[in-house]
Amino acid sequence: MDEYDEKIAYYLEIGVVQLEGVDEYGEIIYSVSDTAKELAPELWQSHVEYIDNALIDLYESGLITIDYDENLEANIGLSEEGYEKARSLGLIELDTDKDIPNN
Repeated sequence: MDEYDEKIAYYLEIGVVQLEGVDEYGEIIYSVSDTAKELAPELWQSHVEYIDNALIDLYESGLITIDYDENLEANIGLSEEGYEKARSLGLIELDTDKDIPNN
């Protein structure tokens, strides 16, 4: 077992990572739970940085728009291409009925 597999096994064991399924390419899909903030802060920090960088990339690519309402809460709009890229990056939860074809 390599270091990556050992880390995933550990994170699964302590409950900060959950197995969500398999995508159309056979890649395993995991999610990171909020409990990682306390139980695995290094994982949580890495997760937050990944999301921040992915959103910045989508914005700089013109695939998302950000508007603010009267309470200064951000509303993010995605183009169709932006939605697909965000989904492929794991930023949007998969709808397993719609996004993963039946085999």
